[in-house]
Amino acid sequence: MKIVDRILTIVITATLTSAVWIVAGGSLIENANSSSQIKVTRPAAAAPSPTPSETAGAEPLDTPAAESTVTVQPNQLLIPVQNIRPSDLSDTYSDSRDGGSRLHEALDIMAPKGTSVLSATPGVIERLFQSDAGGKTIYVRSVDGETIYYYAHLDDYAQGLKEGQRVRRGQRIGTVGSSGNASEDAPHLHFAILQTTKDAEWWEPATAINPFPLLSNR
Repeated sequence: MKIVDRILTIVITATLTSAVWIVAGGSLIENANSSSQIKVTRPAAAAPSPTPSETAGAEPLDTPAAESTVTVQPNQLLIPVQNIRPSDLSDTYSDSRDGGSRLHEALDIMAPKGTSVLSATPGVIERLFQSDAGGKTIYVRSVDGETIYYYAHLDDYAQGLKEGQRVRRGQRIGTVGSSGNASEDAPHLHFAILQTTKDAEWWEPATAINPFPLLSNR
């Protein structure tokens, strides 16, 4: 009987010991899981992908933004007498004429007779006209049709010049003279700028603009 009692004692002891380890081990595992859950943090939710409309025109990453450039239009108005510099010009726009009954409303550009007259801008020869006041004159209409450039007191027209002809900026269109009511002792180009409309005729009234600040940069 003693042998049987010993065997039973050993079995009971082993069983109790296993039970204790199972309970203790389970508690340790649970505590370990609890500690891990406290320390772990979830990453922030990813932002939704942008729609094509949101990304259209966006600057790519890692590339510098494109430089903004400003296009400056160059002054298209050329001094219409060869070899004349801005410093050679005098503002005669507001001078009186006919005993003070009217204003000049043009620029007199003094130069020797026969000096080349150049087209101040690109345009179309609207009219070649000879009058008592202006002598041999040229009316050049701008490309947009809204400005007429008037050249008067010419000595002569450039060879082959005709109405309806397109001219480029700087093209020779005539020569300085004293035709019309200009003095033979003071040959010059009478140059006027007239603001008009596309459908207005060359002879219709128009608004005069002072050429002096446009040519002299003052």
